[in-house]
Amino acid sequence: MAEIVVTIDVAAPAGAVWTKLIDWPTHGEWMLLTRVETASQEVAGVGAGIIGITGIGPITMRDTMVVTAWSPPPANPARCGVDHTGRVVRGSAAFEVEAIDETCSRVTWSEWVRLPFGIAGQLGWFVVRPIVLSALKISLRRLAKYVEAGAR
Repeated sequence: MAEIVVTIDVAAPAGAVWTKLIDWPTHGEWMLLTRVETASQEVAGVGAGIIGITGIGPITMRDTMVVTAWSPPPANPARCGVDHTGRVVRGSAAFEVEAIDETCSRVTWSEWVRLPFGIAGQLGWFVVRPIVLSALKISLRRLAKYVEAGAR
């Protein structure tokens, strides 16, 4: 199991951060090389289906997910959990938004992914992990700027 956890503070209230974080169709505004589509009529809450499409040009990977946990604000931390249900990406993830005070929040993005391809996947993870970690950090910095721009 591969694990990645990234945290960033955002100069915006938890409710504003949560609203942007779970607005799946706007993920392309801040998520590096990714767009997200809804895959069910239900777009929020447990059971909602989403698809992350990551890539450049015709080279893409589809990451299908189902929401498994849903605790929006005023829960503190607010939490959305998903299961990755695709052929390549399997495992789970959680997005949490914690109110630090009325004007500042902390976002924590955690991923627990079952690596494909046996020992080759485990060895490949040593190469891929820094790239995935860097992309997630860049994306969360972009999220912070995206939310902060709208909160002013």
